[in-house]
Amino acid sequence: MFSIIQAAGWPIWPLLVCSVLALALVLERLISLRPSRIAPPSLLDEALTVSAHGLPSGEVVQQLEQNSALGEVLASGFKALLQHPQCSEADLRAELEGTGRRVAAQLDKHLTALATIASAAPLLGLLGTVIGMIDIFGSQAAGPGALGGGSNPAQLAQGISVALYNTAFGLIVAIPSLIFWRYFRSRADAYLLTMELAAERLLRHLNTLRK
Repeated sequence: MFSIIQAAGWPIWPLLVCSVLALALVLERLISLRPSRIAPPSLLDEALTVSAHGLPSGEVVQQLEQNSALGEVLASGFKALLQHPQCSEADLRAELEGTGRRVAAQLDKHLTALATIASAAPLLGLLGTVIGMIDIFGSQAAGPGALGGGSNPAQLAQGISVALYNTAFGLIVAIPSLIFWRYFRSRADAYLLTMELAAERLLRHLNTLRK
């Protein structure tokens, strides 16, 4: 591996940094976007069951808020009604939507950076390719006293190595980054839809408790 890095020359170092960052971001998102941390399947039903005959206690609401991202959204509705029993449906909806926007920002965390790496890696590979081509043309430069004569085979081989290795490594970094970015983007969108539908169900439930 180290011999490949040496053959690719200095342009590959930014790509190595991008690969490490991309791997770290992917691992972080895989851990953070687990269903148990975002939207446990049975959480809404449990919350509705607990509050079937009245608002839950503040301690229960706090536990719900700390459970997951969906729990944070549901807890915001309960907290709003506990603090202001006479609040309107519009106020409850605004509270739920505000919490939902904060949760949405957490779901999108680091996705912009991953998308940037996916876009920049091929360009960095192209930069390495251009630098390698410059070395190739330099190796074909005319020697002293000759027109178009004398090439340098070692420099020619080095230029080809720089060009090909950087092109390949740029694609190796960009393709998985793009795949994971699309995967995380679709997962975040699915979570947002789940939380939006859950918030609507909770809002109807809270309206019945207010009456």
